[in-house]
Amino acid sequence: MKRMSKVLLVALVLPFLAGCGIQSIPQSKNATEAALAEVSNQYKRRADLIPNLVNVVKGYAKHEETTLTQVVEARAKATSMQIDPSKVTPQQLAEYQKAQSGLSQALGRLMVVTENYPNLKADQNFRDLQAQLEGTENRITIARQRYIESINQFNNLVTVPPTSWTNSIMYHFEKMPQWDMSAEEKATAEKAPEVKF
Repeated sequence: MKRMSKVLLVALVLPFLAGCGIQSIPQSKNATEAALAEVSNQYKRRADLIPNLVNVVKGYAKHEETTLTQVVEARAKATSMQIDPSKVTPQQLAEYQKAQSGLSQALGRLMVVTENYPNLKADQNFRDLQAQLEGTENRITIARQRYIESINQFNNLVTVPPTSWTNSIMYHFEKMPQWDMSAEEKATAEKAPEVKF
């Protein structure tokens, strides 16, 4: 009889434990950390491509040294900033985003400079690097989108009942900071793009 009651108790408790967040909260935290690591990975890929792009442009645009220097400096600043996905703070995330935004803006100025050099635009190496860079920017966008979604899922688990009850009893995880645009990105995004032919 005792054995039967233990089996019955386990059978009743297991479904409750499976649905209360014991596994889903840590799994979601791990997924969030992995998504942030992928964002960092895509930024690193972009930083690795930049020296090649700068060298190709240098051959054609020697007197545009200021723009090229700004790209190199922005890359150095962006690559010097490292974040640990398991210990990220809102301040670290904001600083990281600011460094990456600076690099994005410097690359944008570099692409504008290339409009002045028709031979450069026709160069196969430049076109290949530009395509790689555009593909990388798309990968960064997708990685950030996945990170935003994983943060949302994690924050829901730690704040919405019944899994939030498990979090408050067992884990005590706080909501994670959400990815946000830097002030420069917001200012750029609010302006309508200017198209000239």
